[in-house]
Amino acid sequence: MEIKRAKKMGFCFGVRGAIRTCHRVSESESGKKYILGMVVHNKNVVKSMEDLGFNMVTEEELLTGKDSLEKGDIVVVRAHGTTNKIYDILKSREVIIYDAACVFVTKIRDILLEEEKKGNGIIFIGDKEHPEVKGIISFGDHVLIFKDLEELEESSQIDKNKKYSLLTQTTYNKDKFQEIKKYLEKNYPNIEIFDRICGATYERQKAAEELAKGVNLVIIVGDKNSSNSKKLFEISKKHNNRSYLIQDESELDLSWIKSDDVVGITAGASTPEDIIINIENKIRGNF
Repeated sequence: MEIKRAKKMGFCFGVRGAIRTCHRVSESESGKKYILGMVVHNKNVVKSMEDLGFNMVTEEELLTGKDSLEKGDIVVVRAHGTTNKIYDILKSREVIIYDAACVFVTKIRDILLEEEKKGNGIIFIGDKEHPEVKGIISFGDHVLIFKDLEELEESSQIDKNKKYSLLTQTTYNKDKFQEIKKYLEKNYPNIEIFDRICGATYERQKAAEELAKGVNLVIIVGDKNSSNSKKLFEISKKHNNRSYLIQDESELDLSWIKSDDVVGITAGASTPEDIIINIENKIRGNF
């Protein structure tokens, strides 16, 4: 039995930056500390932030006034960012804001604002229920949002006589984006396409594809709520039917593995290294 890691996997720039922000705040600030939602989509990381003394506050609590924030409290905005309204509420509450939103997320938000100023309509491709997407599109006046090419093709909302700018979720599947781009270039010359999918996301997706083709099975390590982890699983499953998405070593089923397998391991951008090592150790300890 052999274990083979993907060439690119685990923590990305944005996640690493958000966690560093939390550690810096923990060391430098003495007031009551909060994180807006899950700092990243990984329950183990969230637990480690709780151990540092952070509480969690949600958008829903802020919108309904059911939060316990007081003037001078510290709030770290998670890596996915948040909505325009929530930023306004936090400012009005006179809390100390540390914005750990990933630079790739804020860049897309800035492009949206710039393109609307030009008078262009905005088309957004992504998961409308994802906090990153909710946050970005909240800064627009009117955004058409589609989850995939099929939904885009079925829509009658796009006016061929109007100029549009197309943006995407940072973790969108690059291959699926290329299909969308090809379709739009053929049918909608009035749409300017911005490719701002996170470079680290793309690298991990290609590495997962390469890994899946060269091993007997693939273990994808990531939170079930993590968009980029689910996309790694989707890509791996396309090329290797023996692909499994797990949160940590407690979800590893050893019956999946045969003694002569080459086991591939990859991990989402919010998966800590120690979880990956624990899984590798559990496999090696039983084969």
